Amino acid sequence: MISRITSYDQYKTAYERSLYDADNFWAEVAAGYHWRKMWDRVHSGGFEKVDYKWFEGARLNITVNCLDRHLESFADKTAIIWEPNDPDEAGRRLSYRELHREVCKFSNVLKQLGVTKGDTVCIYMPMIPELAVAMLACARVGAIHSIVFGGFSAQSLSGRIQDAECKLLITADGFYRGDKAVHLKNMADEALQDCPSIKNVIIYRRSNAEISIMAGRDLFWDQLMASASDQHEAEIMDAEDPLFILYTSGSTGKPKGVVHTTAGYMVYVGYTFLNVFQYREHEVYWCTADIGWITGHSYVVYGPLLNGATTLMYEGIPAYPDWSRWWKIISKYSVDIFYTAPTAIRSFQAQGEEHLQGADLSSLRLLGSVGEPINEEAWEWYHRQIGKEHCPIVDTWWQTETGGILITSLGGVTPAKPSFATLPFPGIEPVIVDTNGVLQNDLVAEGNLCIRRSWPGQARTVYKDHDRFIKTYFTTYRGMYFTGDGCRRDDDGFYRITGRVDDVIKVSGHRIGTAEVESAINEHPDVVESAVVPIPHEIKGEAIIAFVICRGENEATDQARAMQQLEHEVIQTVSKTVGPIAKPEKVYMVSGLPKTRSGKIMRRILRKIAEGHPDQTGDISTLLNPEIVDEIKRMVAASMPAK
Repeated sequence: MISRITSYDQYKTAYERSLYDADNFWAEVAAGYHWRKMWDRVHSGGFEKVDYKWFEGARLNITVNCLDRHLESFADKTAIIWEPNDPDEAGRRLSYRELHREVCKFSNVLKQLGVTKGDTVCIYMPMIPELAVAMLACARVGAIHSIVFGGFSAQSLSGRIQDAECKLLITADGFYRGDKAVHLKNMADEALQDCPSIKNVIIYRRSNAEISIMAGRDLFWDQLMASASDQHEAEIMDAEDPLFILYTSGSTGKPKGVVHTTAGYMVYVGYTFLNVFQYREHEVYWCTADIGWITGHSYVVYGPLLNGATTLMYEGIPAYPDWSRWWKIISKYSVDIFYTAPTAIRSFQAQGEEHLQGADLSSLRLLGSVGEPINEEAWEWYHRQIGKEHCPIVDTWWQTETGGILITSLGGVTPAKPSFATLPFPGIEPVIVDTNGVLQNDLVAEGNLCIRRSWPGQARTVYKDHDRFIKTYFTTYRGMYFTGDGCRRDDDGFYRITGRVDDVIKVSGHRIGTAEVESAINEHPDVVESAVVPIPHEIKGEAIIAFVICRGENEATDQARAMQQLEHEVIQTVSKTVGPIAKPEKVYMVSGLPKTRSGKIMRRILRKIAEGHPDQTGDISTLLNPEIVDEIKRMVAASMPAK
């Protein structure tokens, strides 16, 4: 098994060695896993040519390490605890033996349908154990899984299926999220109108909703599993074979299909899970993320299972049927480790302490934060009200592209500091640069965060577009991975993430590309052009504000009502095209947008106005249309509550 870092001195020794003796360091970590064939080289390539590889020549299957190798020691240990949306519905527990059996059976289902090594499979499901079974079965047969968050629209689903050229879609009839019905199969049917690569659709019966069935294409999970064998020999993969594609928004309209490979991702995610959360045998671990996001991939499924942990999956939302639900789940299952987003923490904080009355949180040993920087007030509330001032908090910073956690404290082992991610994980070499790429070598520094060397869990490419991968992450600062985040380093050497510096908005911890939202808004027939910017939001972290130019004069007798209707339609367009998570908080109908003489929209100016700082827009005299700034200032000021 992999060794755990258990003291601050041990961390410092491991960190130093991970930089000056990197190959031997990672070889020793990787030796804790099962390999069909060991590697020829630990690491090759680098950031200059963006051709890095890890554990070349090795042969393995990640599911053997998640499942098979645990069967001898603790086959009957609970692998997954599942808590349904409805508190009156019975939950489920799957032991490692049972999960292994289900994955083997579904692997045989995939093979029966012609899915083979290298095929891409799209998964669009609720947070149920079958989602984990499906992704693990894909990995077991060598197929590349592409999981799409169940809150995304039909159009978003369609675009991801088309880009990845998926052969099969795995979905459910529907499910309930709180008291809201989500009709997954209906959205899938809409998406598949433009997806000729899909040969079959597998449907899990979750809600028993009425759905349409296409003969020859649509098949039911339970019927396929009924006749499937529970014996399956895992496909042996090369270390650099793709494991999954996960789409993430960027500064251009089309989401990027980030590709993670098998061996490096496995080694890094397993090692970070063990050390960041200081996982101990028999503990119950709960990460509240949806598996449709990278946090769910790495720290709901792969990381915990690689370490033989018990991982909890919850189907519902924090406030259903009331705000005490999460605390009752922690009490019900005696959760030891709890990992959630600052958005959720702030939501609970806003409700007061009533929902905590009577909650037994005594089982908690460690708390975690993920998705966005956590503000100090929320950190203190989390520490005091949930951790009862005795649980360490790991404030983790990482990204879809990084595969696993890069900057964090190790729970109870290394120092923590409110609102600081603190220290780099072993193998990670962060640097701070100014806008010209000059390294800020003083201990106390501020600028853009880059990483100077490769690590095993790093994404390898953008699916079918390596040039875009290079351009997005490696051309801004040559020889370094540019994270797109700003950063501050204090006199303790601790890192604090200050937020995005590119055109990406973090709403409730989820990355939304400005171009993707603007593209959706511009689909409305009455919209000529739009620009969206983020503003701080006390619950979500950031909210989206849209500025929209309408087509022609509105001749409606009640213009205010017409504008209100158009605002509603724009919001609905974004919700339908991208997903409800991306809908603007406010839409302003304007006659123009501030532009440079070359036609570039000055979103910086719009952001300052939207944030309520109209006096901080800077010099606007060089704009093509400086007069529009005053118009927008007046409009935004009129909409703000009186002080």
